[in-house]
Amino acid sequence: MANDGPVEHGYPHLETVRESITALYKRLSYDTIQAFATSVPPVDVAFCDTDDLYLGAQRVARELVRHYRLPDARVIVSFREMNHAANVELAAGPEYFVELNDRFRTHRRDIGAALAHEIMHVYLHRLDLSFPGTRDNEILTDTATTYLGAGWLLLDAYREDAASSQKLGYLTPEEFGYVLAKRALVFGEDPSVWFTSPQAYTAYTKGMAQARRDEQQPPLTAAGWAGRRRYARDRRHVHGPQPGVPYTFSPDGGGHLRVTFPCPTCHQRIRVPVRGRMRARCSLCRTVLECDT
Repeated sequence: MANDGPVEHGYPHLETVRESITALYKRLSYDTIQAFATSVPPVDVAFCDTDDLYLGAQRVARELVRHYRLPDARVIVSFREMNHAANVELAAGPEYFVELNDRFRTHRRDIGAALAHEIMHVYLHRLDLSFPGTRDNEILTDTATTYLGAGWLLLDAYREDAASSQKLGYLTPEEFGYVLAKRALVFGEDPSVWFTSPQAYTAYTKGMAQARRDEQQPPLTAAGWAGRRRYARDRRHVHGPQPGVPYTFSPDGGGHLRVTFPCPTCHQRIRVPVRGRMRARCSLCRTVLECDT
């Protein structure tokens, strides 16, 4: 939690974020991810200053448990002084104990954001899905929270001005915006209408631009002129992996050339023949891609 400290910006964790999206599709399946097409609505996690602190926190926790489809999980919320925003005790269940930073006693509108991340830890724990190392595992948790419909809360908790700052989670604001944009492009949902933080809207806009660039890389037909020209040159002079581009060329068993590139939706790598205009279908997320190989 950045509390009046410097907030990191940009895309330093982008590769791990993309690996996290791929891991979600592999572990959950296309059909399960489609079941999360609707984000948790603001009304379900709203927290007024007049609400009882503990009863309100328990109510928000129940709504997030319901959103994540954890019907037999009970989350017990408490507050204490700590350096991090929150902590969850991952036991066998069905009860899970979440501790929130005392800061949230007076910053109640962000309680939903903190709980969304911690309860996602429970969800991933039950799936037995994790990455090695604390850093990568927390990035996976932030990404899963966002892609499965509750991470707009984490981005909306980001606020920064000349005198103060606050950010929850391990992703940068732009990376949260990127994952939200990837989700929006899949489900046709616009989370920006829920933002109360103007900085969150800016980060989402930047993240959407980055997500759009994923859809404009060769051999996809939406690639720009410069990318198409570079691709054609690399295709004529195949000398192994090319630096700075997402695609690689390799011969198949019959001596014909194939190209491998990431799916712009789930980032699973797709391998297709080099033979001009064609359609490719990602076997993982079922996205149909217009290509010019």
